[in-house]
Amino acid sequence: MLDPTSASALRGRRILVVEDEYMMADDLQHNLEKAGAEVIGPVPSVADALRLLAAEENVDGAILDVNLRGEKAYPVADALRERGVPFVLATGYEQWSLPEAYKDVPRCDKPVDLRHLARALFE
Repeated sequence: MLDPTSASALRGRRILVVEDEYMMADDLQHNLEKAGAEVIGPVPSVADALRLLAAEENVDGAILDVNLRGEKAYPVADALRERGVPFVLATGYEQWSLPEAYKDVPRCDKPVDLRHLARALFE
């Protein structure tokens, strides 16, 4: 259950979802929309995410699966940083295993807990 503070932090936000596992992406989209967020995507690859980012003016936050069928999502993370968009890395990888440039980025274990996500992005 999403607490009221977390729900209000997500309500009305436009969240990019980059996830290559269909069921995980679908569940995340459903839960975000239930919390009142507008989901951009979900998309399963770096190329799709970069195309979507180029086409979208307003992105309030993002959830990036680190490993997209063997391709790392770091180019998307870099594009989000350039735009000043907060994001979290959704991964089973431990913090110590991430490249140095991304050690400061909030990390969420899968499946993503929306309370943790809301706090990491907007509080």
